Amino acid sequence: MRSAADQILLLLKTRGPSQTLQVAERLGVSRQAALQHLERLASEGLVDHTTERAGVGRPRRSWSLTSRGDARFPDTHAQMTVELLDAVRAEFGADGLDRLVTRRERATATAYARALGEASGLEARLQRLAALREAEGYMAEWRQAPDGSYLLVENHCPICSAAAACQGFCRSELDLFRSLLAPARVERTEHILAGARRCAYRITP
Repeated sequence: MRSAADQILLLLKTRGPSQTLQVAERLGVSRQAALQHLERLASEGLVDHTTERAGVGRPRRSWSLTSRGDARFPDTHAQMTVELLDAVRAEFGADGLDRLVTRRERATATAYARALGEASGLEARLQRLAALREAEGYMAEWRQAPDGSYLLVENHCPICSAAAACQGFCRSELDLFRSLLAPARVERTEHILAGARRCAYRITP
């Protein structure tokens, strides 16, 4: 079972900035207990807050992860992966690196297509895709929007350092989702490498 501190870090990672009362409600504890946990995490440099005024009453704190807190969610083999990418680029040039990304994209597409199997309908395919990404560490989830479209969210990127070193990984991810969910339209609406808290994709039937 996760500690209260770990639950708070996960909450802020997956739900974004949250007020003290929202954290308390999620944890099922009093506001004061949640505040104590948050202040302890702040003293460790894992969370920080901004103060928001909303009408009459005391200002409300909105808590979010710091870069140190975000680093508690691992970037899989980050340093080794970046060094390997640099070595491939130095040895085989940009074209060689692009071929490597393309080969990975094809292998991933084959594995995902097999996993989605006979899933019938967009929702079933989206559910399986989110489960695959969740298992790979992307903290993925999906939901339907009021307008009938769907939102696939990845709250974490376990290959963020590699993606920063080689933008081809992000390009191939978007292409992969479009291929798997066709004929639905898939567009990236939020991007971690562009400064967003998460990556998000809108899927329109």
